[in-house]
Amino acid sequence: MITTGIINTHLTSDMANNNGVFQDLFNAVGTPVQNVADSVGDGVTSATSLVQNCADLCGTIITSSANTAIELIQNIASSISSAITPKQ
Repeated sequence: MITTGIINTHLTSDMANNNGVFQDLFNAVGTPVQNVADSVGDGVTSATSLVQNCADLCGTIITSSANTAIELIQNIASSISSAITPKQ
């Protein structure tokens, strides 16, 4: 203990692991904040993946619908052609 006037200061080797009070405070608060930031980042990644999957699904649905529509038109055209072709 160092005494300077009316102020007593304790200097111990284990105080805040020699890093100081602010370093310990930063370590105590920084880890949960980093975990939250990581979780948000993971959430953004998950949201991006979800959007990509939905876009892929929509693309597949649109492509399948277009293919079905084309087949339907081809079948209708074939039916009309068969109907107007003279029978032998």
